[in-house]
Amino acid sequence: MTMFSYITLLATLTILIFTSTVRSCPASDRAALLAFKAALHEPYLGIFNSWTGTDCCHNWYGVSCDMETRRVADINLRGESEDPIFQKAGRSGYMTGSISPSICKLERLSSLTIADWKGISGPIPACITSLPFLRILDLIGNRISGEIPADIGRLDRLTVLNIADNLVTGRIPRSLTNLSSLMHLDLRNNRIWGSLPIDFGRLRMLSRALLSRNYIGGTIPDSISKIYRLADLDLSLNKLSGEIPASLGKMAVLATLNLDSNKLSGKIPDSLFNSAIGNLNLSKNTFQGYLPDVFGPKSYFTVLDLSYNNFWGPIPKSLSQSSFIGHLDLSHNRLCGRIPAGPPFDHLEATSFAYNACLCGKPLGACK
Repeated sequence: MTMFSYITLLATLTILIFTSTVRSCPASDRAALLAFKAALHEPYLGIFNSWTGTDCCHNWYGVSCDMETRRVADINLRGESEDPIFQKAGRSGYMTGSISPSICKLERLSSLTIADWKGISGPIPACITSLPFLRILDLIGNRISGEIPADIGRLDRLTVLNIADNLVTGRIPRSLTNLSSLMHLDLRNNRIWGSLPIDFGRLRMLSRALLSRNYIGGTIPDSISKIYRLADLDLSLNKLSGEIPASLGKMAVLATLNLDSNKLSGKIPDSLFNSAIGNLNLSKNTFQGYLPDVFGPKSYFTVLDLSYNNFWGPIPKSLSQSSFIGHLDLSHNRLCGRIPAGPPFDHLEATSFAYNACLCGKPLGACK
């Protein structure tokens, strides 16, 4: 080999080594991922078997990097998936351990999904709020405990916050209403208590707010009506009291309103029955009085459930003027009188009217 050929070969190898080093993920990101992995135990699928080698951007299961910076941008680990690794094992995922604070060293992290592993416990690392680029935080379906970090509101790019189906406790942090980009909030099935922030309406970009199966008390903030994009509001199975703000019935896109199984009382606002709401569940509360006779062509309900309350008097005749009612449940009240004839009553079963004071007529027994 000539001296020129040797120098050329050496230069080529140097360039290849340099290029490989530049295109690999930073050693700090790799170290953070390995520390994160060390705090977890996944015994059945071997999802971490691919986490080897120096380049965590190359074929590390569930890890994605920014193409330009090679910094770790996304961690997507789901215990319920159609990925071949699950199909081959013939089972869903199960993982124990905790979420290591080392995750906070991934300074360019945009999405963190550690969902449906059923056994991951411990708190949400408080340092998670120091990740300035975080847009998605999805920890649904684990056994995470402790409180939502108090300064969660620092994550001004966050669009999805999903910690449903865990063991999270404490109040909803006041700073949460600073999440000006938040579109999807899911806190269902936890142990959260206290009241809803009075300025909940500051979450102007929110389209879904799912907070059922907690211990949330107090009243429903009127400010919620200022969230003009809100389409789905679920506050069921809590300890809410007081009246429903009439302003909820004036929201342009609110399609689903679930307030069942609370301690709400008073009169149901007329506005709820002539609104954009098509799925309305107010069952298992303490509403009382006459049902509003205000239904009309704008009343379109796939579900209208007013069961298990203290309504009395007749069924409003204007219900027959509704453009559509798919499922109607008026059972377990104190209603009395003849059930109106015609739609929607002609397709309903007796269970829709059972356990009232003195209702009669089809589909119940004939009136005397």
